[in-house]
Amino acid sequence: MRLVIARCQVDYAGRLTAHLPMANRLLLVKADGSVSVHSDDRAYKPLNWMTPPCWLTEDDSVWTVQNKAGEKIVITIEEILHDSSHELGAEPGLVKDGVEAHLQELLAEHIHTLGEGWTLVRREYMTAIGPVDILCRDHTGSSVAVEIKRRGEIDGVEQLTRYLELMNRDPLLAPVKGIFAAQIIKPQARVLAEDRGIRCVTLDYDALRGIESDEFRLF
Repeated sequence: MRLVIARCQVDYAGRLTAHLPMANRLLLVKADGSVSVHSDDRAYKPLNWMTPPCWLTEDDSVWTVQNKAGEKIVITIEEILHDSSHELGAEPGLVKDGVEAHLQELLAEHIHTLGEGWTLVRREYMTAIGPVDILCRDHTGSSVAVEIKRRGEIDGVEQLTRYLELMNRDPLLAPVKGIFAAQIIKPQARVLAEDRGIRCVTLDYDALRGIESDEFRLF
């Protein structure tokens, strides 16, 4: 991973155009080829980015990042304040606790509990920023990404939002809807999810395991 802190301006040309005036920013170049531009006040979300497959060319003070669709990010660098590269090694992936892992397994096996006519595409659907717990299709054939937590909080909604933003750029998947599923969903997380068009589902672990009922149900 390469980290560059630079005074730069950024211009994007593709389905629309965007311009970021000259300022100090973090440029993040990952081993998968992705390039993202960050400021110091946007938490996890970059100001602009290009996901793989894409190609970076450096010509003196100008970086050009282009993907196979012809979209470009042109970064004009006035001054480099820091430039370093780091080998992070293999990513072991997120290890879920036993309850979350079992909830994912149960829901995948009985995906129809989310709706009649729903079908499973796969568990742990990999994206460039990590695996979505479940990818499925609803009765209309539309893609749905499901993020499962024991305790649903705002950071889980943000995580699902990132997945949805990325997956909706894939013409083979888009449009992709989201479901945030948890045993307990905090009120603030529910408000944020619903504001972003994400459906919230409260899971009854014992019911899914069939302890209280022979039927698999969601409440």
